[in-house]
Amino acid sequence: MTTGKIRIGTCSWTEKSLVESGVFYPSGASTPKARLRFYSGKFDTVEVDSSYYAIPTMEMAKAWADRTPEQFLFHLKAYGALTGHTIDPRRLPEELRRMLPEPERDREELHVSDPETLRAMASAMLTALEPLKKVRKMGFVIFQFPPWFGHKNANMDYLLYCKELMAGTPIAVEFRHGSWLTSRHRDDLFSFLREHKITYITCDEPQLGTLATAPFHPEATTSVAYLRLHGRNAEEWQARAAAGDEYLYRETELNEIATEAVRLSEKTRLTFVMFNNCRGGCAVRNALQMRERCSQSLQHFVATPSSAPAGHLLPEGEGIK
Repeated sequence: MTTGKIRIGTCSWTEKSLVESGVFYPSGASTPKARLRFYSGKFDTVEVDSSYYAIPTMEMAKAWADRTPEQFLFHLKAYGALTGHTIDPRRLPEELRRMLPEPERDREELHVSDPETLRAMASAMLTALEPLKKVRKMGFVIFQFPPWFGHKNANMDYLLYCKELMAGTPIAVEFRHGSWLTSRHRDDLFSFLREHKITYITCDEPQLGTLATAPFHPEATTSVAYLRLHGRNAEEWQARAAAGDEYLYRETELNEIATEAVRLSEKTRLTFVMFNNCRGGCAVRNALQMRERCSQSLQHFVATPSSAPAGHLLPEGEGIK
């Protein structure tokens, strides 16, 4: 069996406490431009977290493309309104803000459900991604659904709606409600995602003993596997509004995850292992440790950006070719 490649990265390169910690960036990397160039010399993929809070501009995406090596890949979190989260409407581009009822435009938090407005937001996001697509540096749009987004037919339909909104740009979906992965539902879920060529994200998060927690259930539903690792500290997770995701995976935990990543790589063309425990530099430290473990297990492991194969563009619903 041919073993697929593994790409390892983090879910932010700009997180404030990472920058302030001094554990990763050298003293000379004091600007966003320098930090992205340094990061992309160590890793060949990253998630953009800021797109969840505000729709990026084409100028931002072009800058990301210009500052990274040829074979670097960006994944962008879907704008929060598209996953049912509340947004700050004051951060919207003016043309989108004007689509809202006037009393809602200056609220601090707003839930958007109007289909026309959601489509306009999705369209604005797709337009912003064009510079990344043009140079084949666009990976997935990450739809991270909230803990209250449980398994039901209407939400299954919404997954297809999200795919439609992205108009051919591949999406990957992460569930935070455990009902999706119960023994009753998970086989049907994986069959559904395979049928519609939607990539499943294996979520690793602290287990709180409720359905509002997704169990760690590694699986692949397209030719690309995606593991997204948030840490395992339940107490800190519950206080995350103040504490953030500061958790350093232990050696035994990294070994467990590496084993699953290698197993998934045996049936996929590409496997992403993305650390979202960004606070305090934990994610970059764990990502470097994970790279060592996977490189020891895979002869074809992509160790650096320069050794990655050319032409990384995610075609609709499938994987990197």
